[in-house]
Amino acid sequence: MRKPMSWGAGLAVALAAAALSGAPGRAAAEQFKQKQCLDCHTKVADRYAKYKYAHAAVKEKKCEECHLRHGLVPKLLLKESGNDFCYRCHKRDAIGMDRPNVHPVLKNGSCLSCHDAHGSDSPHMLKAAGSAACFGCHDKKPFQRKVVHAVVAREGCGACHLSHASAQRRLLKAEEGALCAGCHKPDAAPFKKAHGGYPARACSRCHDPHSAEDRKLLKASVHSVVASGSCASCHLAPTTPKPFLVQGELSKLCARCHEPAKLDKGGPVQHAPVKRGECLSCHDPHASENPRLVSAAGNQVCLNCHPQQGQRFAVAHKVVQDGRGCLNCHAPHASKEKKLLTAAPAAQCASCHSKFEKRMRGLKVVHAALDRGDCTRCHDPHGSSVTGMMNARQDKVCLGCHADLEQKFARTFTHRPVAEGKCSACHDGHASDNRKLLKEEGARLCLQCHAALMKDVGANNHKPYIEGRCLDCHEAHASSHRGLLKQDQKALCFRCHARQAREDKESKTVHAAFGKGDCTKCHNPHKAGLKKLLLAQTPDLCFGCHKDMAAGLKEKTKHAPFYGCGNCHQPHAAGQPKLLNQPVHQLCDGCHDTKDDHFRSAHLSIEPARMACTSCHTAHASKDTKMFKSNVHPPFAARQCDGCHVTEKRK
Repeated sequence: MRKPMSWGAGLAVALAAAALSGAPGRAAAEQFKQKQCLDCHTKVADRYAKYKYAHAAVKEKKCEECHLRHGLVPKLLLKESGNDFCYRCHKRDAIGMDRPNVHPVLKNGSCLSCHDAHGSDSPHMLKAAGSAACFGCHDKKPFQRKVVHAVVAREGCGACHLSHASAQRRLLKAEEGALCAGCHKPDAAPFKKAHGGYPARACSRCHDPHSAEDRKLLKASVHSVVASGSCASCHLAPTTPKPFLVQGELSKLCARCHEPAKLDKGGPVQHAPVKRGECLSCHDPHASENPRLVSAAGNQVCLNCHPQQGQRFAVAHKVVQDGRGCLNCHAPHASKEKKLLTAAPAAQCASCHSKFEKRMRGLKVVHAALDRGDCTRCHDPHGSSVTGMMNARQDKVCLGCHADLEQKFARTFTHRPVAEGKCSACHDGHASDNRKLLKEEGARLCLQCHAALMKDVGANNHKPYIEGRCLDCHEAHASSHRGLLKQDQKALCFRCHARQAREDKESKTVHAAFGKGDCTKCHNPHKAGLKKLLLAQTPDLCFGCHKDMAAGLKEKTKHAPFYGCGNCHQPHAAGQPKLLNQPVHQLCDGCHDTKDDHFRSAHLSIEPARMACTSCHTAHASKDTKMFKSNVHPPFAARQCDGCHVTEKRK
């Protein structure tokens, strides 16, 4: 028996049959023809055609040398990502990736930061010509001062630097001295005279290689002995084997001209490098772009030893970043104050914040830390990641002194500002005219957040609420009770409502909600449109818990008092079962005339006091017009009471 043909084989046979049945030559005429990428991407092709320098693959229209043919539209997918793609053709060692110093943009970035992958009008397919390509990352200003180095003006950056990598620092083409010697002849008499006969090698120690304000390209700040050519004041004679060695101990050498007493100004607290005689920790002995021969710009000279102060702060102290930076507050050599402050901490802060301090000290209650002038107790003078330049989150800072409050705040329910550590939501951290440094007194403070609750008073208002005595009932920080109540609802309400407290103790029957102390199940503790601060009118208020009673609305017959629960029941407690106002027969007798002949006949002339009305009738709603219960004894349903009961006539 032959096996059935597979669907794949069947399809092949069908296609072959269709091809044979067609017109002669039709299959050959409808062969798939491949289009080139640039047949569709004409705008791209036109743009690349204008380039003076084009990538070889672009010239030859070999897009698939780099791109995948079927990529995600509109994203063109490369066969490889990043610089690895370029290294397929441009070998790593050929562009210097094996050298000690590699251009950071090449090492950490991308070739395409400088080069256009398709083509350019600049050599090497650079995105910009000459030095302009460098200025995409490097600031132009250092190259545009009054006197520009001739070779820089003439040839640009490429005169001295390699673009990819070098064996020398700063990507120099050769060792610095040898590179400069290519133009400036060290053996020439003028050169020797200018350098005091010393074999100058580290040219950039004194000269700026790009531009400067001085015609000799000297840096902005030059040591006087260097400017006068008196190198021998510090160094051994130029004729000695080691002419660049200094003549003695460095600190003593500097002290010949710079008297320590004048630098220290009598301050007993010395900067560590000054104490150790390490002048070169901060100063360059020859020349610098910075005033006073400081070896680095701005705060950087300080950050070399104090890097932790250089972190980026979300809230930075402006004075640290502007002008003199660290020197706005600290002395560079010595001081009479700790941490080299130029003045006592309180005076230091007051030098900028004098108006603020004066205004704060004029208020009735001043924070102890401010009164002592201990600003750094709470604030970080350099900057912080916390609003207000706090040393840490507000609550952590405050609890540093108010540790006794931490346990009080560790409750089940916490005021939101406390939970978020925002002490300043209610308290002023510096001074206030209110006790406990509160921003406002009483309800005005609460209004800052709870304005919507307190905006409109109701027709009926709780007395503490209308008088703004929020703290009569609520804790300000945290509580073990919902709603930040000072006590559980029952105990709290009974403090003022003594009658209800007595009812709770003395009554036979207590409303479940009342007994549990769930006063707010029925009453609004602040304001309401109804008397007694009720949340709703009866019976809707009662239906909130008594769902089965609400179902009675669907019944055919409703007891007349059904819509006024208070007609029969007490709201809190009663001496009768089911919170009834009176015994059942007395309560029913208030509406039903039990002496009426018809009533007596219907009830077999039984004395009302002996009857339990609710044994037969439902008190709220029924399907029966006589309010009988749903399930009744059949003889009773037929009104045949005497079938079971024998009535005795009284004599």
